[in-house]
Amino acid sequence: MKWFIASDIHGSEFWCRRMLEAFENEKADRILLLGDLLYHGPRNDLPRDYNPRAVIELLNSYKDIIFAVRGNCDSEVDQMVLKFPILADYTVICDGDTVIFATHGHVYNEDKLPALKKGTVLLHGHTHVSRCVDHGDYIYMNPGSVSIPKEDTPHGYMILENGSFEWKKL
Repeated sequence: MKWFIASDIHGSEFWCRRMLEAFENEKADRILLLGDLLYHGPRNDLPRDYNPRAVIELLNSYKDIIFAVRGNCDSEVDQMVLKFPILADYTVICDGDTVIFATHGHVYNEDKLPALKKGTVLLHGHTHVSRCVDHGDYIYMNPGSVSIPKEDTPHGYMILENGSFEWKKL
């Protein structure tokens, strides 16, 4: 299975469209969204073409193939308009021998770890910085942000296929 992994859309219609175009070009099977889908949050500038209503329509058209976790900017009100579940703090995905603990990053992160078996991948967004850090017992990965990347990282996403991750730019 080929996974398309992205985080932190923050209501940007422009970047959501670019993300979905990339998904189509990748011919991935599923989309994993790591939270902060509609609202930009009080600490972020408005992203390009901020239009949460358009993002709702765009994402809902992919409702049958999206897995999502709740970000710190996501709420029950957002769940009322999105046609796929978004309120779980985490999900666990097995891709062959690779176990992935996927979360947004505001509850579980490198400083506040969930229970992880050795070799597990801790995958989260939240920081808007794409990273990969091997901590020995676990590996931390972050796709960065679709719409508001930070620390000079690109607008991007990740692909997971056959236990291998690849970072890509939008």
